[in-house]
Amino acid sequence: MGSQDRNDAYNYWVLDLPSKAPTDRFASPSATSAIVKAGYLMRTAVIHGETLVLVGDLNATTTIEVVGNPGCSQLEFNGKRISSGQEEKKVLSGTVKYHVSGAKIPSLANLDWKYIDSLPEIQSSYDDSAWVSANLKSTNNPRALTTPTSLYASDYGFNTGNLLFRGHFTATGAEKTFSLETQGGSAFGASVWLDSTFVGSWPGIDKDGNYNSTFTLPNLKTGQKCVLTVLIDDMGNNEDFTVGTDDAKQPRGILAYNLDGHAQSDISWKITGNLGGEDYRDHVRGPLNEGGLYAERQGYHLPRPPTGNWKGGKPTDGITKAGVAFYTAEFKLDMPDGYDIPLAFNFANTTMPVPDYRVQLYVNGYQFGKYGKLSFTPALLCPSLTSSSLINPSQQHRSPKVFPRSRRYSQLSR
Repeated sequence: MGSQDRNDAYNYWVLDLPSKAPTDRFASPSATSAIVKAGYLMRTAVIHGETLVLVGDLNATTTIEVVGNPGCSQLEFNGKRISSGQEEKKVLSGTVKYHVSGAKIPSLANLDWKYIDSLPEIQSSYDDSAWVSANLKSTNNPRALTTPTSLYASDYGFNTGNLLFRGHFTATGAEKTFSLETQGGSAFGASVWLDSTFVGSWPGIDKDGNYNSTFTLPNLKTGQKCVLTVLIDDMGNNEDFTVGTDDAKQPRGILAYNLDGHAQSDISWKITGNLGGEDYRDHVRGPLNEGGLYAERQGYHLPRPPTGNWKGGKPTDGITKAGVAFYTAEFKLDMPDGYDIPLAFNFANTTMPVPDYRVQLYVNGYQFGKYGKLSFTPALLCPSLTSSSLINPSQQHRSPKVFPRSRRYSQLSR
């Protein structure tokens, strides 16, 4: 083949031809290979009679050359015979013309967006009687409890996504501050409301997996029934990079708390997370797909949510006070057959100063990415959609879920 510079070498692909079972073309030291100069991506090679059949991707008109011809006289690429010829150096070659797809991408800003409040838990009328009572007095976690009952989410079967805690207490009038230690993994965030009043947040940074916060409370009357709502964006369990450290067992949830004028036991806690917890309901998208936000528990992130009575509202407009907003819109992609077209969602900071907020994106019920002002990259490209995988030509899609800072429509709200 002669000497090649680095950039030219990137255009060559060494493709193993199928060998005898059971190895086929994989991990066989005796496999015969075809060396192909073909640019962007070559996937497989197989010989049918006198024809070398190639499968791959192109992003420009490309001349395909097979170096060291494995005894073939014809060349086929992606199901089509291409012109070929035997040169003096036995190079089998042919040209594939590239045609621009002409695909058109819808403008997300111009979609008919619908909005619903996804934090009804802070309203006085909210009923959490169906939630799990956080009343376990012991834990199997290696970290000893520093609260009267466990507030580790995993003790109640919630292991991923947003977590919600509601702490009920009767006011004495002495409440001035509420101190809270939360843990949700690197880049997690947490927010706290007293009844419907927002008292503060930890917006999160990538280096902190847990955080201590102290919040100033409004004046309360003696005998007043109150609820503290704590929302934690759980980033998942740690990995064990060092043998024996048990980092993966670090709990997620509330590690400790203190309310002025009260013993810890004065507060009784309820907890919720993804619908069903470890007995999760969506076996198609898997156990890591969704968390415990109201819209997720109701299944509104799935295709065709019941938006008939929802208000209009765009994620680019946002909300005027601390909370969780769920936005959904339907759009249509009409991608041509035969093209692998990656599409990405880009979240960039355009408001100055940049407010503390987080974004979670679902497409057709699949969670595609998350964004946080200080926790993640300044501009996030969510994982690509391709016309040959999740998204099919002429299919309608939903692009829901943005929130600053429950599931199936026939079920009661939880």
